[in-house]
Amino acid sequence: MRPVAAAPRHGPPRFASPRPSGYGSRPSIRAAGAFVSDIFREIDEELRRENLLKLWSRYGKYVILAVALIVVIVGAIVAWREHQASERRAQSGRYSAALALVREGKNTDAAKLFASLAQEGGGYGLLASFEEAELLAKSGDRKAAIAAYDNLSSSSGIDREFRDLAVLLSVMHGLADGDPKIAIERLQRLTEAGNPWRASALELTAAAKLKGGDRNGALEIYKTLADDLTAPQRLRARAAEMAAALAS
Repeated sequence: MRPVAAAPRHGPPRFASPRPSGYGSRPSIRAAGAFVSDIFREIDEELRRENLLKLWSRYGKYVILAVALIVVIVGAIVAWREHQASERRAQSGRYSAALALVREGKNTDAAKLFASLAQEGGGYGLLASFEEAELLAKSGDRKAAIAAYDNLSSSSGIDREFRDLAVLLSVMHGLADGDPKIAIERLQRLTEAGNPWRASALELTAAAKLKGGDRNGALEIYKTLADDLTAPQRLRARAAEMAAALAS
């Protein structure tokens, strides 16, 4: 009897160990690591959330109060700015109305409106104070006008430039009846370099010297002003005319 040939092997024997199912392979290890990492992340997030809740329960009310306070402060600032803008618009309208009254020759009514604005302060209040004093001078009450300007010149609540302007106007209205020496003394600080009213103060100083009999002193000042390129053109022209008249 011929021996039977063994059948060819087309695969693993029936009872051969199967290929690894994937347990312990690299992809499975990575998946397991990611799973564990997710667990720890969730635990970490829970701990953070718990700590935050504890902190919020302890300090949350203060945070709420702080935020509420900020909102109130911001709201108050916005409201105050709007209020100021509204007041400025109202003052601007009243100031323009007072100027219109002056143009119409209704100085008494204009003076009352200027006086009302002056009491309110602010930029328009300051302008109204000067306008009120000028109306007093125009009406013939120079003493009251000078007193008003002197009051402005001694006010610590306004800038120095406006105080100096008040001094200048006070001296101008009082020079006709006042002491020229006192006028020159009051104007001396205004004639310093850098003062915005320097040219006008020098012109008024020259007038005071002329009134006091110091013809040469007045002439020198007028000559200086006539050659001063920083002085207003009209003032230079007046100074040149006065210098020519005094030199003749």
